[in-house]
Amino acid sequence: MATVTEPAVPRRGVVGRRPSGASGAAPGPDHRGPERDTRAKRTLYVVGGTLAALVFLVPLVIAFVRAGQPGDVIVAAPDSRFFDLSWVNFQAVVDQPEVWRGILNSAIVSVSTAVLTAVLATFAGYGFAKFPFRGRAVLFGLVLVTLMIPFQAILTPLYLQMNVMGLTDSLFGLVLFYTTVNLPFGIFVMRNTFAAVPAELEDSAHVDGAGTIRILVSVLRPLVIPGTATAALYAFLASWTEFLGALTFLTDQNLYTLPVSLVNLQQGAYGQVNFGLLAAGAVIAMIPCVILYVALQRYYVAGLASGSVKG
Repeated sequence: MATVTEPAVPRRGVVGRRPSGASGAAPGPDHRGPERDTRAKRTLYVVGGTLAALVFLVPLVIAFVRAGQPGDVIVAAPDSRFFDLSWVNFQAVVDQPEVWRGILNSAIVSVSTAVLTAVLATFAGYGFAKFPFRGRAVLFGLVLVTLMIPFQAILTPLYLQMNVMGLTDSLFGLVLFYTTVNLPFGIFVMRNTFAAVPAELEDSAHVDGAGTIRILVSVLRPLVIPGTATAALYAFLASWTEFLGALTFLTDQNLYTLPVSLVNLQQGAYGQVNFGLLAAGAVIAMIPCVILYVALQRYYVAGLASGSVKG
């Protein structure tokens, strides 16, 4: 009697399986590629950020070192006395009453300019971004054109106009001058900041019965704070460090701002420049700028990013 043998049926999942130790096994996915790319990008970011930081920090460090050196060491070639630092220059600067008067005048002018520029730029930027009217693009283009014209080129007619209006030898007149100079950039930033805000927010507020001013103050204001801080910070820094306008429009020494006061302070006998006092005064003048920039840095960066978006 013949015996019929059935062919062996391979079990499911076993066919084609290789032993774990068999040669020629297909390699698994390599996850090291993305990790290498991430590590390389991080390295480039750290190296680039460090180099950029050094570009800005090295001049500040040199300024602080020079401010602590005597005048003869500053003008001489670098030698062993380079790090012989003292507080003599700083003491000589802070002992001068005109320096403190200049700091007070600069603070009044700069803060007033920053506030006035931020308020006017906010209203103007809101109008350019949210209210369609005839000639809006042309008018905004004229505002941008003024950014290309340095005020030094029109300083003489500006002085004649302000003199006729009785605004020379006046801190209020200087505030108006600085606000006029810094307003185009503020309008540019605020216009693009408002243009980036979705229109649905305004539509919802209109449905709820809010007016234009209420929408601007209660709904849009929290969203445009970075742009407002950018306009205010730019105006403050520009007016705090400005020299030529203050020298032109002010003749009363009691109204001099800090840059003009420092120039008068560093002049020695026979017109000799005291570089030690000048370096110390420059360091004292930059301290408020550095503190303010660091405090408002996140708003400043966000405001520049929002202001760069085309509306």
